[in-house]
Amino acid sequence: MFNRILSLIYKEFLAIWRDKKSRTVLIVPPILQLFIFSFAATLDVRNVPIGILNRDNGAVAFELVQRFHGSPFFEKIVYLHAVEEIAPFIDNIKGVMVLSIDEQFSRKLEAKQPADIQLILDGRKSNTAQIVAGYASQIIEQFNHDFAVDARIPQQNTQLMPRFWFNPNLLYYWYNIPCLSGILTMLVGVLLTALSVARERELGTFDQLLVSPVTPFEIMIGKTIPAICIGMIEGSIIVAVGVYIFQVPFTGSLLLLYLSMFVFLISIIGIGLFISTLSNTQQQAVLGSFLFMSPSVILSGFATPIENMPEWLQPATILIPLKYYLIIAKGIFLKAIPADVVFSNIWPMAVIGAFTLTGATLFFRKRIG
Repeated sequence: MFNRILSLIYKEFLAIWRDKKSRTVLIVPPILQLFIFSFAATLDVRNVPIGILNRDNGAVAFELVQRFHGSPFFEKIVYLHAVEEIAPFIDNIKGVMVLSIDEQFSRKLEAKQPADIQLILDGRKSNTAQIVAGYASQIIEQFNHDFAVDARIPQQNTQLMPRFWFNPNLLYYWYNIPCLSGILTMLVGVLLTALSVARERELGTFDQLLVSPVTPFEIMIGKTIPAICIGMIEGSIIVAVGVYIFQVPFTGSLLLLYLSMFVFLISIIGIGLFISTLSNTQQQAVLGSFLFMSPSVILSGFATPIENMPEWLQPATILIPLKYYLIIAKGIFLKAIPADVVFSNIWPMAVIGAFTLTGATLFFRKRIG
C-alpha cells in the first residue's frame, strides 16, 4: 500500500509539472496577485483629487487652504471659481471632496465669531469619502486649535495623542500580506486538487487508474499530499516575500504558522477534490474553484469585518476555513499571539478538513462505483 501511494504521489508531481496549465497556475498568478494586492488593493487613501472653492480673500482662509496643500493626503487640488462648478466636479468624478469657504470666513474668525466650512463629498465612494472626511477634519481641527492659540481665545488645554498597537504607522500592506498568505495558498491548493481528477479524465488516464490495484482511498491520498506540499511551498514564498521584501514584522512562532498552514490546506483540499470529482473537464474545475473562492474570501473577514455583516449571514462564516487562518496569520505576524489562541482557531479547520476529505473520498468512491 505504501509503495502504491508513493507511486501515485510521484505520478501526480510529474503530471503537474508536465502540464502547462498547471505550471502556469502554480507560478504566475500567485506572484502577480501578491504584488498587485500588496500595492493596489489598499484602503489607504493617497493622492486623492479634491476641489477647493475659496470665496474669501482673507489671510485666515488662505492659511487654511495652504494647510490642505501641505497635507500628504491631498496632492492634487483643483481650484473652483463658483458654486455652480461644485456639482459637475462631484458628478463627473473629478474629485472626491470639495472644500467650500464662504466670503465671511476670515472676517468672522478675526471678530472671534463662529465660522462655518462646508465639506461636500462623493457618497458613491463611501469608504474613501469617510476616510477623506477624517483627514479633512484633522486638518481643520488643527487649524482651529492653532488659530485659537494665536488669537488668545480661551479653550480647554486638551490634546489627543493616539497610539496604534501592532501597526503604529497604519501601513495597509502589514495587514494585507499576512492575509494574502492564506488567500493565495488557498487558491493554489483548491486549483491543484480541482484539476487533478479532471485532468485525468481529459487525458484519458482515469480509466487506467481505476483498473490499477490502487483503492479510491489511496487515490485520494496520492492526490492530496502533492497539493499539500506545493501549497506549503507557495505559502513559504509569500511569507518570505512579505518579511524580507515588504519588511512586514514577524513577531510570532514560525512553527505555529506552518502548523496552521498545514491544517488549513487539509481543510480546503477536500473541497478541491470534491470539485474535481464533479468536473468532467479542467475548465469546469477552474470555474468550480472560483465559485468557491469568491464567497470564501468575502465571508472570511478579509475585505469587511464579519461583525459588519448581517446577523443572519454571520453564522455562515463558521464554515469558512480561511476565516480562522486569517486570524492566526495576522496574529502571528503582528501580535505574537499565544499558542492557545492559535489552537482555538486550528481545531475548527481540522474539523472542516475531516468532513471535507471524508466526504470527497466517499463521493469519489460512489462516482466510480
